[in-house]
Amino acid sequence: MSDTNDKNPDPIAPPVRTGSAALRIASAVALAMAFAIGVYLLLDATRVNGLVSFTFLLLLPAALTAFVAYVGDPWAERSRRYYMTMPLWLLGATILLSVPVLKEGVICIVMLAPLWIASGMAGAYATYRLRGRAGDRGTSYCMAVLAMPLIAMQVEPMIPLPDATATVSRSIIVEASPDRIWPLLRGIPDVRPGDGTWTFTQDVLGVPRPLGAHMLGEGIGAVRMADWGRQVRFREHIIDWQPGRSIGWRFDFRGLDAWQFTDRHLMPDSAYFKVTTGGYRMEPAGPGRTRVIIDTHYWMQTPVNGYSRLWGEIFLGDIEKNLLALIKQRAERPVASTIL
Repeated sequence: MSDTNDKNPDPIAPPVRTGSAALRIASAVALAMAFAIGVYLLLDATRVNGLVSFTFLLLLPAALTAFVAYVGDPWAERSRRYYMTMPLWLLGATILLSVPVLKEGVICIVMLAPLWIASGMAGAYATYRLRGRAGDRGTSYCMAVLAMPLIAMQVEPMIPLPDATATVSRSIIVEASPDRIWPLLRGIPDVRPGDGTWTFTQDVLGVPRPLGAHMLGEGIGAVRMADWGRQVRFREHIIDWQPGRSIGWRFDFRGLDAWQFTDRHLMPDSAYFKVTTGGYRMEPAGPGRTRVIIDTHYWMQTPVNGYSRLWGEIFLGDIEKNLLALIKQRAERPVASTIL
């Protein structure tokens, strides 16, 4: 099939095959990246949660992939494999651009990758199917797919986003009594390098590990001060206090500007994601054994709450796993070497 038309020549699909395919694709990718940066900057400047939107997360990658795939195959001769691998090439270009130019964090890129690949494949497949129809017009098609994100940006703010709450919970068996564990739940002020356990979130993605926590006061109304290094410090206001059984708190992230070192769009107290409360519980697990449970509750308001919940389970679950490992290590040490 040919996209040419002698009476209406199409600049996207010229009747004379000149230039290399690689040059066409490279030029299309460059144009797509410039367009993406423009949309990124516009969304980031005009709305607090513009990047956590249907337009940026799903529609933009589909439109860009459709555009590049079309331009790279002006005579509709390429296989389905070409179209379906295009999102991977575009993701690679996005990563190369995002880290040094836009200063995006690794966490944001990792979270975006599955969505961008899936939506990009949807755009590529739609383009592949369209190319099998006679009479499709390259210029019109390319202009239409690039216009879709711009139109959606105007409409989406009028549609309220769904909100949801979620809880992430982890537990561990500690070979110690509740009386021995309780002081550790109040805070471990001297976490050392090597303490805790390996986690994907902290050891691969770079979320900081806790350096220590200590209590100011006793009982409900007291404050638990947490220090996670790199100037990341926050407060936990005690809302549950049952010595030997449970302790709970409300998070206070005010003044946590340093969190931007990892990703400014993933603040734990943002317009679309808030970590609200948390705490520890202890349950008997046999003679001299105690089950320690940690819960973290959060609120979210995104166009992909189900997807966001999966990452919340990974990120917060890894943090909880490390905290429980710290408690287990300290509680099971010989008494003489334990520093509380």
